[in-house]
Amino acid sequence: MKLFSPVKHASSAISYAGLLEKIEILRSTLRWASKLERAEIEKLLRQATTLRDEVMQLSHKERFVEAAAVEPVRSVARTSAAQRRQALLDRSFVFEGAFGDNPKLLESLEIAEKAAPTDLPVLITGESGTGKELMAKVVHANGSRSEKPFISVNCGAIPDNLLESELFGHRKGAFTGADSDRKGKFESAHRGTIFLDEIGELPLSGQVKLLRVLESHEIQRVGSDQPIAVDTRVVAATNRDLRKLSEQGRFREDLFYRLSVIHVTLPSLRERSDEIPLLFSYFGDEAAEMLKRRPIKMTPRLRDFLLHYAYPGNIRELRNIIYRLSCLAGDTADVEHLPDDIRPASSAPVTREAASTNGAATSGPISLSDAKRAASDEAEKLFLERGLKEVGGTVAELARRCDMNRSHLQMLLKKHGIRSKDFRKQNASESDKSA
Repeated sequence: MKLFSPVKHASSAISYAGLLEKIEILRSTLRWASKLERAEIEKLLRQATTLRDEVMQLSHKERFVEAAAVEPVRSVARTSAAQRRQALLDRSFVFEGAFGDNPKLLESLEIAEKAAPTDLPVLITGESGTGKELMAKVVHANGSRSEKPFISVNCGAIPDNLLESELFGHRKGAFTGADSDRKGKFESAHRGTIFLDEIGELPLSGQVKLLRVLESHEIQRVGSDQPIAVDTRVVAATNRDLRKLSEQGRFREDLFYRLSVIHVTLPSLRERSDEIPLLFSYFGDEAAEMLKRRPIKMTPRLRDFLLHYAYPGNIRELRNIIYRLSCLAGDTADVEHLPDDIRPASSAPVTREAASTNGAATSGPISLSDAKRAASDEAEKLFLERGLKEVGGTVAELARRCDMNRSHLQMLLKKHGIRSKDFRKQNASESDKSA
């Protein structure tokens, strides 16, 4: 009796009855064979491997069906984050490294759980550094292809003239320097998963070729007319708005819809700020293990600064900062161990109260150094306001004029409570008046 409708795997339909029949044939062969040659042993090992893969696929499919059958009766909104996370663990969902109880992250993991056992294309979007490749590996690890290759491709790092060769391979002599036949990324990912990172950077010519592969499941090596069948699960990622790029004619609309059958959006670290202390601990332990030393401690002012920092590079930036602190500091790290481009201009502690009042002093200075610091902060604020007025509120242009890192400039604006959009509105109103 079949557990559920047969599921396609390569060209055959799989069911428990069919698997049992294959297992009995294998057992009978072993039982009645008086002596096996090496070639026969190799053949039986290949059959056993195939059976293992098919059993694993059914296991993943069964888990998917069970997960769908036990949908919580209560709404997701009424289910606590801890319960939702525990439910994922109870269903043996693998998401090592993607931790935290943020509702948006849990929603992404729940979508990934349902998509993983299928072969549907997945599009992962989110800001740079939010963990898109990690999510792609989560999808791969929980699918029926988990024992097969996971091939990662950075589409933005491949020169246009080498794109086709990188993705689809080439024949010997196809172009200057092609000294031998070479597999492309799609062939290397056969029966596994190919992760197309920065898919928004793919040129239009490459988009056409990729669309053809997704439609036909065949590739042609450069310099060859022979089609090669590929069975590859496609997961793509981008930090750009592909829908907007499609409207601008810079990304094919048909390719966008083919890639985004399942769409997973990862939250920025700003949307998960309550988990920053957890990340401090996690990456601190990770860095300590790699550097073979004790986890770093932070001074109160450094910890408070990092809790309020904007992290334009998201989790990747936070991880890099913790690793830097662990390497450069002794037992305890302070603000002077931060990179120059994000180090606060003032050495005074950045407190929650100071952050909420834009860094302004709540009482008069009590010493000469306090007076100097207050004057310096006021001059800094006036400089930023005047600069934003001159550039019409464009932060990137002000950073260019001041020869300043943009993330550092944004941090200074946040410190003083300055909003660039206020200057854009002011510039627009002045233009209207002059008109």
